[in-house]
Amino acid sequence: MPPLPLLPLISHTHADAVVAWRNGEAITVRRFIADARHIAAMLPPGRHILNACEDRYHFAVGFAAGIIARRISLLPSTYTPETLRHLAVFAPDATVLTDSSTTGLPLPVLHFPDLPTVAASNPCDIPQIEADRLVAWVFTSGSTGTPVPHRKTWGRLVINVRAEGVALGLDPAQPATLVGTVPPQHMYGFESTVLVALQNGAAFDAGRPFYPADIAAALARATAPAVLVTTPFHLRSLLGEKVTLPPVALVVSATAPLPVTLAREAEAAFGAPLLEIYGSTETGQIATRRSATTEEWALFPDIGLQTRDNATWASGGHIEQAVPLGDIVEQADARHFLLKGRNADLVNIAGKRTSLGWLNQQLLTIPGVADGCFHLPDDNADDSAAIVRLTAFAVAPGMDTAALLAALRQRIDPIFLPRPLILLDALPRNATGKMPRATCEALLAARHENRA
Repeated sequence: MPPLPLLPLISHTHADAVVAWRNGEAITVRRFIADARHIAAMLPPGRHILNACEDRYHFAVGFAAGIIARRISLLPSTYTPETLRHLAVFAPDATVLTDSSTTGLPLPVLHFPDLPTVAASNPCDIPQIEADRLVAWVFTSGSTGTPVPHRKTWGRLVINVRAEGVALGLDPAQPATLVGTVPPQHMYGFESTVLVALQNGAAFDAGRPFYPADIAAALARATAPAVLVTTPFHLRSLLGEKVTLPPVALVVSATAPLPVTLAREAEAAFGAPLLEIYGSTETGQIATRRSATTEEWALFPDIGLQTRDNATWASGGHIEQAVPLGDIVEQADARHFLLKGRNADLVNIAGKRTSLGWLNQQLLTIPGVADGCFHLPDDNADDSAAIVRLTAFAVAPGMDTAALLAALRQRIDPIFLPRPLILLDALPRNATGKMPRATCEALLAARHENRA
């Protein structure tokens, strides 16, 4: 049997190259490897590690430690008590690695320790990992709410993020500094802030700035060329605050469709191109586009799309096995496609069809609307229902519902007007800027209770 191909844990070729920045301090490859080995030696017996570290450097060290100790990382989409209970059943031997004071978890906890000083003479042997080794389970919520696991092998992850590095124009000869507003546990943050740095000679900032002033400050202290890895929600908030933005080399966005107007505003504000990434937890990243100039998505090398069973399937390249996409896709040619909305977002009212994504974009283009989203309530989720009533939530200081509905009438068919339209001080979006269905249902239930 031929030996299995090996791929390095980190692609930086010099032990003193910078792999991360934490509180203004440069962290070298030598220190990163030493820190990872230190944590690996502390891991208790078991095959799995649930990496809940909030500090991006701690997360990266914990992930690398898991690989060194031949542990499989668990990366759920949320950390709700119900999700953790399901994970405790899925991997009862797991240990939670955390740098917070969280208590009451259904699994044993290892608190991230203080790390020892690493001497400049410390040896730096970069681990070589079998390409087919399972290194992570990533989870989607599933239609029933039960986390659904998806396997990720080291070789496929490396192929994916190296292709991303090429698509983003990352040059190891001019190492970029990646500043991310998304958590490293999320598939997008995992790939585009941690793995893409480790496999393309770049460095990442350990923080996760959320508020506009914090994002601007993180970019200002980042060593050039700086790359902002963010979401449409964070971009809209950042541009709306009118804070002074330092120059960056590139802006990257994912997790939700990016309106072309917002893409152009971002490019003008930063003086840099903005690339949008398309992918999913199941597929990883599979395509990019420059949203300010084109609607077409360009596929990563070796990724192909096929239509079967009334769905579009992605396969090849880094994808572990063929996966049906959750979106309606129109192929322009073998390497390019257009998105026509999400299958789950389609709305049919009295024979007229639209998507929640398109309705969201119309709402957000209304002057004075700071944030907002449409929602199809659970009791209307079946398109065959006699009467479908959409709900919308909006943050629009200084506007009342009548004015906002009048503005919506100018943009959408009256049959899609929300009933009710609920005005809020802020939308309780999650860490990646999304409004999960459960959150929308809770807001709607709270309104019904208040009215009662």
